[in-house]
Amino acid sequence: MTSPSQPSIRPPRPAHPALRLFIAILMALLGFIAVPAAAQTNHIAAQLVPERAAKPGETIEIAIAMRPEDGWHGYWLNPGDAGFGMGLDWELPDGAMTGAPLYPTPEPLLIGSLMNHVYEGPYAVLVPFTVPVDAAAGDALPVRLRADWLACTDRICVPEQAELSAVVTVAAEDANPSAATVSDPRFASWRQALPAPVLAKGRYQIDGGNIRIAVPLAASAQEDQPHLFFADDGIVDYAAPQNFERQGDWLIVASKARQNARAGGPLEMVLRLDTTGAGIGFTAEAGKVPAISGANIKPDSLFGSTGLALIAAAFAGGLLLNIMPCVFPILSLKALHLARAGGDGHAARREALAYTAGVVLAVLALGGVMLALRAAGSEIGWAFQLQEPATIVLLLALVVAITANLAGLFEFTLPVGVESNGGGAFMTGLLAAVAATPCTAPFMAAAMGAALLLPPVQALLLFGALGLGLATPFLAIGFIPALRRLLPRPGPWMERFRRIMAIPMALTDMALLWLGWRLGGTALLAGGVLLTLLVLALCWLVRKRQRRGLSAMLPAVAACLVALAGAGAASAFVDPQDNRPPESAIPGTLPFSEDALAQARAKGPVFLYFTADWCVTCKVNEQVAIARDPVIKAFGDNGVTVMAGDWTRRDPAITRFLSAQGAAGVPLYLWYRPGHEADQLPQVLHSQLLIDRAVLSNGKPER
Repeated sequence: MTSPSQPSIRPPRPAHPALRLFIAILMALLGFIAVPAAAQTNHIAAQLVPERAAKPGETIEIAIAMRPEDGWHGYWLNPGDAGFGMGLDWELPDGAMTGAPLYPTPEPLLIGSLMNHVYEGPYAVLVPFTVPVDAAAGDALPVRLRADWLACTDRICVPEQAELSAVVTVAAEDANPSAATVSDPRFASWRQALPAPVLAKGRYQIDGGNIRIAVPLAASAQEDQPHLFFADDGIVDYAAPQNFERQGDWLIVASKARQNARAGGPLEMVLRLDTTGAGIGFTAEAGKVPAISGANIKPDSLFGSTGLALIAAAFAGGLLLNIMPCVFPILSLKALHLARAGGDGHAARREALAYTAGVVLAVLALGGVMLALRAAGSEIGWAFQLQEPATIVLLLALVVAITANLAGLFEFTLPVGVESNGGGAFMTGLLAAVAATPCTAPFMAAAMGAALLLPPVQALLLFGALGLGLATPFLAIGFIPALRRLLPRPGPWMERFRRIMAIPMALTDMALLWLGWRLGGTALLAGGVLLTLLVLALCWLVRKRQRRGLSAMLPAVAACLVALAGAGAASAFVDPQDNRPPESAIPGTLPFSEDALAQARAKGPVFLYFTADWCVTCKVNEQVAIARDPVIKAFGDNGVTVMAGDWTRRDPAITRFLSAQGAAGVPLYLWYRPGHEADQLPQVLHSQLLIDRAVLSNGKPER
């Protein structure tokens, strides 16, 4: 009984059965996807801290104290394969001067095939500050700094900036010695984090694409998981393994040099000695360096903290593939099958395992074929099969048949023995994997890029993790009774829901026809339309025979033969290079070539993106982030050159470039600041990120 002062609460209406099905699948997805935190103003807080009071003409240090949020990191002066260091714009009193910033020893962070030089916890950059010689005792000298930097997680990067200020007090010439002591106790730990300078010179030698460095390190010094950082860019392949060997008072380091790297002047380097952050700084000059024994060379490996992160990325990428418009209906129908089966937990688990086996085996097979073709010399990447007209024709026939089945044009049934032993679920898993291959979901890029560089067994482990992620929602529904209880009871609504699921599959049909036109022109489009009509006609014949109680084997076999004949004709007569010109998201976009990229980089900032007509993520990014009026205006105002690489068709030059960037497929977004290597942007773009990059890239001094 309700209180008279409060309105009565009406019991909620029961959710529609289709809605309950959607909630069950959504909960299975959400249980494995972390929701990113809401964006804040700055993810790395900054503060300007003077060391102490100083006498006229004396040099002290001012700290730029940085405190990243959990999960975020900042960059060293040489950020490595991605990111960029700090930009500092000082406003000083007359006669005051600042020196070169002193950075603490960084830590390596490998994300996919990209090695970054970062700080994942609080750190401080110390800057020498000289007080004007004519400053008077007691003066309060205002120091202002406009700093900008890049804050990143393993998924996104955000350009940030801050206006910082501090006051340096001028001490008297005859001040008590205590005035010269450090007033802020943090400077002791900040100085300790700097690499200890070593006066002895090191040596380096570049030979045959490899580089060896002799580091002056006393035999008594200890190192544990060392890493060598180069302050100069363009010398070493940052992500390549570093191999170490002791030779007396020298630590010999061997790694892979960058293409066209040549020995020249002295190089500044920092050796991180262990995981505590202790390090040394030294200068190396060109000279002879002894080789190290092959027994000490450490091969690339997936087993370790970085490897586990790649496996997790592949799993998360596969999980997200379930929400693609051509995969979600298949997952929904398998959930409907469970709903129709009732509460039989044993049957649900059998179906889930069979479905998972189909998905994982299909992804492993696709990955194995890709690796084998690459080993044989073919320049291909993820979703390579969609660059072939024959594949488009086969997929079109398959998707048309699925659409007709969902729409009720015919019934597809397996023999009872096959269906009862999970054969239907297994085949559905194969189908889901095939339908998902056109896309590269977030998290997948690093994992699939690494798969191209790892030994075959470890690469297949990544593909298996991708397949397991794709199968996980249905696996969860099959093994978690609470999720199965969310499934609605069987009823007439199931047939209506099935008809609704025909709509996204029909849209996939249209997308494949459009892709055929883009890939092979009018000939492939016309052939695709004819194939669609023939398959629909044969499906209608199947239905007609089924209603009469006759065998539908003949028209079903005919449909398969029609699909194979169409694929053969497309392969033999359609030239995938004779097609319509690539579309660009922004007018005036230049087509990609390495020569054009070099010329554009010499002129100013460059935004380079790689896309394909079959890539759903690419097309969404182009519509919601790239082809936006504010972005186009920001690019024009700041002299940004836009360049696009269209990978719809097989293009060996683009494939080689993608591989060099550690990417197995598209999308790939690269930003070039003048005088800097590429920053790899996240796979899910937003327009403000591009606008901020354009503004920060314009007129910034080089490090």
